[in-house]
Amino acid sequence: MHGIVNDQDGNDTARFLFLPVNDDEDDGGRHWSLLLLDRDAPEGPVAYHYDSAEGRNHTHAAKLAEVLDARLERRPMAQQQNSYDCGVYVVDGTRELVSQLSQGQRPEQLNLDNLVASRRALQNRLRG
Repeated sequence: MHGIVNDQDGNDTARFLFLPVNDDEDDGGRHWSLLLLDRDAPEGPVAYHYDSAEGRNHTHAAKLAEVLDARLERRPMAQQQNSYDCGVYVVDGTRELVSQLSQGQRPEQLNLDNLVASRRALQNRLRG
């Protein structure tokens, strides 16, 4: 963890961590969701779970939150309409959360209810 959150001088600089969650149980995993870890919440670390297939990755998110010694909270997220765009939702959701946080919104108030995840738009952004 220290290698992720510390700068080159060893100072802990990361308030937020964005962690993809996979349901891997020895078969390579079939679903991705997202944890936003707020390490500086007043009541202690909080892991906000965003899942585009509501509840599917809850057990895996809970395990990760426990390892991180964080309280887990489910957060609203738009639901995917197919069985294969969960990764697109994680990438686009991360992008939207970063945007909201950079505008000064508080992490406990963030939601992705209105997220429009687009595979084509993501492919275009990646192509530059």
